[in-house]
Amino acid sequence: MKHRLFSTLCALFLFVSTGPAAAEASADYVLGAGDVVRVAVFQSPDLTLETRVTETGTITYPLLGSLKLGGLSVAKAEDVIARGLRDGNFLKQPQVTLVVMQVRGNQVSVLGMVNRPGRFPIDITGMRLSELLALAGGVAAGGSDVVTLNGTRAGKAWRADVDMPALLARGQGEDPIVSNGDVIFVDRMPTVYIYGEVQRPGALRLERDMSVMQALAAGGGLTLRGTEKGLRVHRKASDGKLLASQPALDDRLQDGDVLFVRESLF
Repeated sequence: MKHRLFSTLCALFLFVSTGPAAAEASADYVLGAGDVVRVAVFQSPDLTLETRVTETGTITYPLLGSLKLGGLSVAKAEDVIARGLRDGNFLKQPQVTLVVMQVRGNQVSVLGMVNRPGRFPIDITGMRLSELLALAGGVAAGGSDVVTLNGTRAGKAWRADVDMPALLARGQGEDPIVSNGDVIFVDRMPTVYIYGEVQRPGALRLERDMSVMQALAAGGGLTLRGTEKGLRVHRKASDGKLLASQPALDDRLQDGDVLFVRESLF
């Protein structure tokens, strides 16, 4: 249920974020190396240019030569070109329009259990984790509720683990701003395994704070030969050794636990 709610919220977010407001926000996009831009000047067709931003963040523009546009927003880049034409006495009141034709400079990788993994552009300033996740189609079936964002901040490796259902459904937690080169990773869902005298043995999605009793219920309950006495949970310790214990029905399970239901002797 929680996972279906999370996927629905992501789909809704994608619908909203691709509307007119998102298009207007594209003027805030920060140009980066590899971006293809088209520059046009009103009533000056000879100054129209389509070019790629170099690795050093520059373009070569008629009359002005090399201009540093990398790291500037679209609006600021237009101002730089207009100011150059005006200060060089080429045009009195130049009206410059810059359009990003292809986004290549600022991208984020989305990997793991998402519906459309790949590289996605940061096409607005301040784009957030939830927006990138929506572009990737949201978390796929079998994906974890906790999404990991890895990147670099202030020259140091940085990581954030974000509880997406809590963020989207209840507004709890922070929705981090993504940066160029970040990697979003969605791990598989946490899983427990149940076997023995249960109706539906096999792998189960580990819901939050799932107890032994809840796992038994998710497995369809005990068979006629099953008994709650003598239950066993097999769990890997930190040193890798497999430990067996007899749990209470209200004990909480952990990712990777194996729950065994014995056959009644009577």
